[in-house]
Amino acid sequence: MGKSTASTMLSHLNNPIHDADKTVHELMSVNGKAYNEIAKSFPETIQVDGVDRTKLGHEVFGNPEKLKQLENILHPLVREARKRFFEQQNRYKKRLVILDVPLLYETGGDKDCDKVLVVSAPYFIQKQRALARHGMTQTKFQDILKRQLPDHEKRRRADFIVPTGLGKAHTYRALQRLIRDLIQVKG
Repeated sequence: MGKSTASTMLSHLNNPIHDADKTVHELMSVNGKAYNEIAKSFPETIQVDGVDRTKLGHEVFGNPEKLKQLENILHPLVREARKRFFEQQNRYKKRLVILDVPLLYETGGDKDCDKVLVVSAPYFIQKQRALARHGMTQTKFQDILKRQLPDHEKRRRADFIVPTGLGKAHTYRALQRLIRDLIQVKG
């Protein structure tokens, strides 16, 4: 959809961002809080510098039981990291903070948000972007889509929608306007 690009743009606009994917990477590193539990539950995915995410993906995608097992390890730790992020930004008296979460609605993370921004692109662009990623296959892409709310449902629930299929300059301007408007809101 362009979530990572939009997140980078929002960061360049001086907004503190909690990136759930980055947090997961840190949790699965050798010194990460999830490493030992993943090593115990998924020993064949362990390598010298942490968890081999590709092997882990092959093991859990298409296997709901193993996926749930992994989520039970990771989700509480991600929520804990997000809570620390909120507390830190509150100490800094930040008026606006952003959560970059791939499965926000699916994990109930929207309950922690005052407003939700959804970035959206037409299906053919979404598919083209996803399949261009290293290690992505048509099967994996379809498995990922099955786990997500349909785009139309996310857009229906969102407070703000930014289209990402019209070029980066258009997306950046839309995000600039949105941030400006949000910061001007009182209370």
